[in-house]
Amino acid sequence: MSLTNSTFMLEVKNLNKKFGDFHAVKNLNFQIRKGEIFGFLGPNGAGKTTTMRMVTCYMPPSSGSIQVEGLDTSFQSLAVRKKIGYLAESNPLYSDMTVQEYLKFVGEIRGISGSKLQSRIGEMFSVCGLTKMAYRQIGKLSKGYRQRVGLAQAMIHNPDLLILDEPMSGLDPNQIIEIRNLIKNLGREKTVIYCSHILSEVSATCDRILIINDGEIVASGTPDELTQKSSKGNRYMAKIKGDRSDIESKVLSITGVSRINILKVDSDWVSAEIDASQDDIGESLFRCVVDNGWSLSELRHESASLEDVFTQLTRG
Repeated sequence: MSLTNSTFMLEVKNLNKKFGDFHAVKNLNFQIRKGEIFGFLGPNGAGKTTTMRMVTCYMPPSSGSIQVEGLDTSFQSLAVRKKIGYLAESNPLYSDMTVQEYLKFVGEIRGISGSKLQSRIGEMFSVCGLTKMAYRQIGKLSKGYRQRVGLAQAMIHNPDLLILDEPMSGLDPNQIIEIRNLIKNLGREKTVIYCSHILSEVSATCDRILIINDGEIVASGTPDELTQKSSKGNRYMAKIKGDRSDIESKVLSITGVSRINILKVDSDWVSAEIDASQDDIGESLFRCVVDNGWSLSELRHESASLEDVFTQLTRG
């Protein structure tokens, strides 16, 4: 079923970028719906930054097209830039300015003035939790508050699309929770592209995720969809007391078991890794133990993480 342009905040079609003989981005095709928090992942050198630079109109594509809410980045770049807010990984700020001075400066660059600018600054203080820091010099702020200032400058002009590049970089656990909650709140009103190497945060924050490697898309879907595709997605860890060969043969005979790997044998206790070709074999494993008179001290389902999926897809 085809959807109208109004359904999507971002549409990337057949996107390519070459630097001489080096093909950095290869025929990317993806769409981001309005109101999504979208994770954009890849190892260093995969083409993430190059793609985001094309989306933000910093550089043109070699071929293909990018549309932001129906506007083409190649022909309507000024209009596109008005719709985008960008927090760069380095988060460049003027450390000698106060937070109030800096947001006023950025707002004026964005073409906002007078009472509207003051209103937007006040709103950013509230949304980003910066009210108490309004007259604090940026250079004296903690890393967490500087990230908040970076988010505020990205949103001062009320953009429809927010691009956040490593927003958790250098934050302590408490600051990460604060910024994660802030991003989730922003996602209720904005479309957010979230680029990060902190994969647990991407999994906890994003509605959908796209992974690229060597300039090409290697996977896309919700966090659950991606982890279910992992070879580790249906793995059980068991510790059973019994004869090793007997355990191996009888566990392998269970419907749905595709592999058993003996990890350790300590006296009569056998620690094993069991892979399944179907969703839930936990009850069948337990019944096998009972029927054979073995003892069981451990049986757990080993869920795949986004890190597992990322590693499998980007290390070949």
